[in-house]
Order: sequence, then C-alpha cells, then structure tokens
Amino acid sequence: MNNTLTKENINKLKEELEYRMTVKRAEIAKEKLIAAAHGDRSENAEYKEACANYRENDNRIQYLMTMISTATVIDDSKIDKSTLGLNSRAKIKFIEEDDEDIVTLVTTMDIDPENMLISIESDLGKALIGKKVGDIVEVTAPGDNYSIEVLEIL
Repeated sequence: MNNTLTKENINKLKEELEYRMTVKRAEIAKEKLIAAAHGDRSENAEYKEACANYRENDNRIQYLMTMISTATVIDDSKIDKSTLGLNSRAKIKFIEEDDEDIVTLVTTMDIDPENMLISIESDLGKALIGKKVGDIVEVTAPGDNYSIEVLEIL
C-alpha cells in the first residue's frame, strides 16, 4: 500500500486513529464489561457483538497505521499550475463520444466519481497527471480504451 496523500489527508487519518485508539476503544471495552456481566459468554449475543466491534475497530486502526506509514505525502501548494496534478481541475473532452466534462484530480481519500472527483491513482487520473492544455491522451481502462483531450486547466 503506497497511496499519494496530502498533509490534510494525513491529518484526517491521524485524527481518526487517535479517536479509535482512545475514545472508541474505551467505549467498546465498557460495552464488553456490561455484556460480560449478563452471564454466560458463550450464549451472550451482546458480548459477541462487542467482541466483533473490538476486532472491527482494531482492523481499522491497523489500516490507518499502514496508510499513514506508507503514504507518499505531497505538498499540493507547490504543484506547477500549468500542468495537471493533485487538486487540479480541468475541462476535458472524451473524443470518441464528443462529450466534455470537468474533472478534479484528488487523492484516493477524496474520490467521488459522481461529482467527477477522480483519483490520481485511477486509470484516468494516471493518464491526466502532468498533461497540459491541448494534450491528447489515451486512457487504458479495464475492458475499454478511450482518448481524452485537455481543453482547459481551471
């Protein structure tokens, strides 16, 4: 796992990690104690649920720690604005369909395909990184290849 993230993304991950390691763990531990007091743990649904919550929280903590420790952090304030990069907005044209759209290149944490917030690690994002106005690129996607022209960097 080696995601490209911004300092803001890392800070969000660290905030969630801190919350899960302190507040959330304490809440789950309290749930387990209350559930354990109800008797036989082998048939105690509340206790089993609390244990499942504990494992789920622990898995998320491990994921967050891995994301933070393996991320490549980009300072998006120092990016060349004449080429497409992280947090760039561009008007593009899907050549075969003669259709135009505005895309924003974002980190994997900020993707929202419905609003055209496209990951820089996606096929489209990888094809657009470093491109300038007037460039035509071939996007290689699973099951389909298509061409895009960069019309304007916004």
